[in-house]
Amino acid sequence: MFRVYARRIRRIAVLSAASALAATGLLATAPAAQAAPPTPVSAATARTYLSQLPVAAENSGSGYSRDLFPHWITQSGACNTREVVLKRDGSNVVQDSSCAATSGSWFSPYDGATWYAASDIDIDHIVPLSEAWRSGANSWTTSKRQQFANDLTRPQLIAVTDNVNQAKGDQDPAEWLPSVTSYRCTYARMWVHVKYYWNLSVDSAEKSALQSILNGC
Repeated sequence: MFRVYARRIRRIAVLSAASALAATGLLATAPAAQAAPPTPVSAATARTYLSQLPVAAENSGSGYSRDLFPHWITQSGACNTREVVLKRDGSNVVQDSSCAATSGSWFSPYDGATWYAASDIDIDHIVPLSEAWRSGANSWTTSKRQQFANDLTRPQLIAVTDNVNQAKGDQDPAEWLPSVTSYRCTYARMWVHVKYYWNLSVDSAEKSALQSILNGC
């Protein structure tokens, strides 16, 4: 009980500090040596890609289930996709014989918080699975959806604060953006890069929001 209470107090303190720093803009350059997902295309290329994406109203989402996007799959040895991303995006990450991260630190670029326990970290799908489903993945095979859900080659997976990822849910950039405003250009480039590679559509509000961000990059 004490450990749970202490952890809650620590999370509140860290998030409060992160919010204060975000307000001053000091978090923008905090993770200088931090590992990161694959670099997305440039803003100029992202603008070109966005202009080529099909624009369509999202489908109803009928029939969607996370089980239709199998993850996290084994990548090598005992390591699954989540564990690979935790290692990649963290600093000084130590893993045990089952590939679980036992120590390290993780900087979450969405909110500027740093965490020291893997249990505080979620692996976010930049383009959420249900968003993909509503944008064309409903017609894919399960095998293709599995590839999408575990894509380590494109900038589709990133380690972030768990409750921030949960607050994002399945929202697109017209509905949700990282609170660290200096990261929004990168986020938009990542989003467009992923949607273009996987040939997913955008709705009109989503496209407008992305255009606005990319034009300001």
